[in-house]
Amino acid sequence: MNFTETRGNDGQMPKEVTFSEAILNPSASFGGLYVPKELPKLEENFLQNHLNSSYKELAYDILKAFEIDIDEDEIKKALDLYDNFDDPSDPCPVVKVKDDLFVHEQYHGPTRAFKDMALQPFGSILSSIAKKRDEKYLILAATSGDTGPAALNTFKNKENIQVACMYPDGGTSDVQRLQMVCEDGENLKVIGIKGNFDDAQSALKRLLASDTFKEELKNDGIKLSAANSVNFGRIIFQIIYHFWSYIQLLKQEEITFGEKIYLVVPSGNFGNVLGGFYALKMGVPIEKLLVASNENNILTEWINTGIYDIRGKDLKLTKSPAMDILKSSNIERVIYSLYGAQRTKEFMDNLNENNVFEMTEEETAQLKEYFSAVNSDDNYGKVTIKSFMDNDYLMDPHTATCIKAYEELKEKDLKTVIYSTAEWTKFSPTVLNAIKNDNNFLSDKEALQIISENYNQSLPSTIEKLFSLPVIHDSIIDKKDIEKEITKFIREI
Repeated sequence: MNFTETRGNDGQMPKEVTFSEAILNPSASFGGLYVPKELPKLEENFLQNHLNSSYKELAYDILKAFEIDIDEDEIKKALDLYDNFDDPSDPCPVVKVKDDLFVHEQYHGPTRAFKDMALQPFGSILSSIAKKRDEKYLILAATSGDTGPAALNTFKNKENIQVACMYPDGGTSDVQRLQMVCEDGENLKVIGIKGNFDDAQSALKRLLASDTFKEELKNDGIKLSAANSVNFGRIIFQIIYHFWSYIQLLKQEEITFGEKIYLVVPSGNFGNVLGGFYALKMGVPIEKLLVASNENNILTEWINTGIYDIRGKDLKLTKSPAMDILKSSNIERVIYSLYGAQRTKEFMDNLNENNVFEMTEEETAQLKEYFSAVNSDDNYGKVTIKSFMDNDYLMDPHTATCIKAYEELKEKDLKTVIYSTAEWTKFSPTVLNAIKNDNNFLSDKEALQIISENYNQSLPSTIEKLFSLPVIHDSIIDKKDIEKEITKFIREI
């Protein structure tokens, strides 16, 4: 299967590329993204045939349906990394918390967040391609807190790979920051920037599209790629677990085959819910995708009004920081799927030049056929965390935003799966404030200890040991100095 460009072709780049080319060089014409030329339509009995499959078996068959140009041995080697999750047979369990509500726990991997589900196998495949081609790559990552640790973990000490990871200084939890700045791989560089996630992501996209930066890397024998969800290598693995959600409800005899379900996804950069959109298009019986946002409610406004408008808006720092984003990259792939390349380029050009684009009523109605959206604030999250903890289920602040969508957006009496994208350990001060209904300031280390000792919650060893590790990366720079800092890093190795 070949991949095409969301904004059309500029006459300089190939009109279609293979999967390996799309993940090695993720920046398409006019600053666009790569998408499958067409999504595979899986046979009607695909889901039933996988009722007794392991997650790895399911993933393998979905990847094969895309006909990606990766050797079977490399695919299986990449999928074997799920053996390092808490339960290799069920790396992302679907847990019942109410009669009609289930939590898909996506945080049972090495860095305790959903990014491991995609970045573990993606990192293995990208590294193997680079080694096979005898090419050296600089992998850029911009993070609001979870992509960074997962990318650093998967690429650590990989041959032919260097990683430069940018995070907003003060915009992550202590645990997330320590997971990055304490990583000791010789091929890794972690850079704190004075700015927010949108600044980091804008820098990443600018560098990916910069001919001068690429030429400078070329002089050092290095090519450029990315670990963010602008790279379809991330997205293809984020499709799989939506199939798993449906299959788990079938196996638990909560639904019958063909019965539709709701999926609720806490959304920042829109990659997770995009995977659900693709799964729906490929045949999973999904009634609708319910999008949960925090006080940075740009996605809610877009889905409800058809207007994406960030003029004069400042990013708000909330207790669900992974969702603190104003420019969500992966809406572009949804727009392309629904309206085509020409319209996508018009929207994205308007957004980049004027910080706004507006869809027609007909286009907005088409979007609403697939998505509904709502947003909540920190206080709602706090009350929700306590309410569920009182019933013996502990969730993080991102998962809590999903409950608002579950309560307000369902139009039919159908089973609902919400996506828990991070373990509570990543945001323990917020979680403890919610449980105790106070606003006392505690460090991550203090809050982790209190929750562990008083609320019967175990701590993963990877989290516990963070606080005794030395800080390796202490760079905090102005965003205008990012290119200079990265260039310096690649020449030091």
